Amino acid sequence: MATDLKGSHTKHGSARPWYQRRRKLLRPRRARGVLGWWARLRYVVWAWWVWAAAAAAAVFFDRSNTGLGLAAWGVVAYLFAPRERSPTYGLEHDFGIESDEFLSTIAGATGTHFLPDNSFDIYNNGDEFYPAMADAVNGAEISITIEAYIYWAGDIGLLFAQALAAKAREGVYVKILLDYVGSSSVGDEVLELLELSGCEVRWYNPVRWYNLGMINNRTHRKSLIIDGVTAFTGGAGIADHWMGNAENPEHWRDINVRLQGPVVQTLQTGFARNWLQTTSEMISGSNFYPPCEKFGDLSIQSILSSPETGSSTVRIMYYLSIACARKSILIANPYFVPDNVAIETLIEAKKRGADVKIMLTGKHNDVRITRYNGIRLYGRLLEAGVEIYEYNRTMLHHKFMVCDGIWSTIGTTNFDNRAFALNEENNVCLYDRTVAAEFERIFADDLPACDRVTLEAWRGRPLWQKVCEAAASLLKDQV
Repeated sequence: MATDLKGSHTKHGSARPWYQRRRKLLRPRRARGVLGWWARLRYVVWAWWVWAAAAAAAVFFDRSNTGLGLAAWGVVAYLFAPRERSPTYGLEHDFGIESDEFLSTIAGATGTHFLPDNSFDIYNNGDEFYPAMADAVNGAEISITIEAYIYWAGDIGLLFAQALAAKAREGVYVKILLDYVGSSSVGDEVLELLELSGCEVRWYNPVRWYNLGMINNRTHRKSLIIDGVTAFTGGAGIADHWMGNAENPEHWRDINVRLQGPVVQTLQTGFARNWLQTTSEMISGSNFYPPCEKFGDLSIQSILSSPETGSSTVRIMYYLSIACARKSILIANPYFVPDNVAIETLIEAKKRGADVKIMLTGKHNDVRITRYNGIRLYGRLLEAGVEIYEYNRTMLHHKFMVCDGIWSTIGTTNFDNRAFALNEENNVCLYDRTVAAEFERIFADDLPACDRVTLEAWRGRPLWQKVCEAAASLLKDQV
């Protein structure tokens, strides 16, 4: 005989607790980053299908020239529109960075685990990191791999080319992957020296008619990997403006870090994937992936971010870290163009009582359109009490964040949509109070070179600048 479950529950007055729990889980949630009218207009401007439909209509009404122009813009919109979006749900967390849940959540959400037995060293400015990098190259015994957004002609470019060429002539495997756009200024002298010595130099995503669909995907990574066990990464490429000690506008402020240990294999994986995509050659064996050795006591996570995966793992890491911070958030980044989700998440952190400070490049920013986009967005953050500082000694180019005095991340990723949604990037993350304290000290040491942005000054900026900011905002998702 069939059982009437509904009747039996009603008869005995039971409340069906499993259903109530499900309803609780499925209760409406507030979406973050709801688009305003200007953002929706920007979306239409970059929606290729809108222009394709308009072009078809123009041709239908015998406006062929107009249709051709609309179709051309539709192609541009298709090529340059980002394919990845911010999460709008799931950033409400009742656990903090110091809870047991945080590390497992970061590892699970990014798909990247923490690897033990590593060492980690911080180098400030070219006077520190270039000698350390050159020493590592000179000491290479088996292999050297380089993935670089910027490798330019000049004194430091030639110095590294000579060292790399010497190692190639000794029989060391030297493989160099340069971004076709970022490293276009490398120059014939450097390229000829590298290639004639036996170094393998290849170009990531060259601009070709058959490759236009990938034109906006650049490798922004900066990795130098020696023998598969030592790696350098951070904000700096290989160019003369990184030399010196950030003493004037001709010498940039930046940080590179040295990693030794098992975590280096993850950075090698990032290089190997893009090398395979570019050359169809698979890198394998102990020449590039030697057995793991213990170099220190640190567990480190190395995150590789790529639009090919469909979501930005570095964006996920940043947003989760901010959402879980309870005491403090320090962000130092040259290109800061947060979306609405990031702005709301930072404001909520401030409301929770976290001390939120953001250090950005000021008047020496080398990408004016990015600076205008960033300044336009200061208002809501300043109103909430977030402290914003502009570094005005020279171009500040390092990219790190410290949360609650224990969680740190540094790498190649700018805090903008280009980095999150369009570029190949990498960041390393550490859960260690000593490392976090060192980054906090660096942040404090840089503050005297900054000017604090006040809400009154931001509101009083000239009309011509506001007009420039509004025009620049049409490209917000592309910078």
